[in-house]
Amino acid sequence: MHQPINTRRRFAIVLGTSEIASAVAMHLHRAGYGVVMSHDPFPPVIRRKMAFHDALYGDPISVDGVTGIRADDGVQILKGLRHSRHIQVSWLALVDLLSVRSVDVLVDARLQKHRVTPDLRRLAGLTIGLGPGFSTQVNCDVAIETRPGRSGLLVAQGWTDAPDGIASPLGDAGAERFQYSQASGRWHTAVEIGSRVFKGFVLGHLSGDAVRAPCDGIVRGIARDGSEVPAKVKLLEIDPRGRHAQWTGIDSRGRTIADAVGRAVVTQPVSTTSHGAEPFEPV
Repeated sequence: MHQPINTRRRFAIVLGTSEIASAVAMHLHRAGYGVVMSHDPFPPVIRRKMAFHDALYGDPISVDGVTGIRADDGVQILKGLRHSRHIQVSWLALVDLLSVRSVDVLVDARLQKHRVTPDLRRLAGLTIGLGPGFSTQVNCDVAIETRPGRSGLLVAQGWTDAPDGIASPLGDAGAERFQYSQASGRWHTAVEIGSRVFKGFVLGHLSGDAVRAPCDGIVRGIARDGSEVPAKVKLLEIDPRGRHAQWTGIDSRGRTIADAVGRAVVTQPVSTTSHGAEPFEPV
């Protein structure tokens, strides 16, 4: 028989629905937090079998044994925090989620490399910024690197590294395994993640223009059919590693970053002055 959910378990919001955001959400969920993920349309999520993103569309989503469900309004989210054992995924923006209940941990996992990052401080008991554009002196309580070679490092002074335009390696492949949008438009594809494809195979169309596989391999990520995409963002990714290819579950980079968030939550003081949370007991 299931034990009743702790109605005063701590509340965490994760901004973003990508595979990195999902790894963080899963880590917090397994630590006993009630977790809500907030969708942001930029950039498009392509590694959808490694993320809870498609729960936004009502699809049944499970990543490494954890289920994500769509939450459409504050009442549903509050009920979910009290009674659900799932991660909630919502179209609601941060400003709407802040009115649901006091927030103990807020993680910006959108990885918006070239956009201005907001000041998250004082919006939650502990605020964490992932990737470029974060400083503990300016806009968050904890800043964590996501750049290859430095993923998971906590930055105590100064800013996290600026984007360098170098794709994280996957086996021997770098940026050549991706296809990017040449212009903004509507994306259409009938190809499923996990499909084996060959270089030059048409994987979809962006505003009518064919987009082809850049190399042989397994489709590791591809933007959802019908998505409106901006220019110069990743549309798809091919994993060229043959039998070592991975397109589901949490990968090593996501796990490293999520572990860093977990360490920050354990070691950094979480303010309860304005949030009134009771002492945390894992469920």
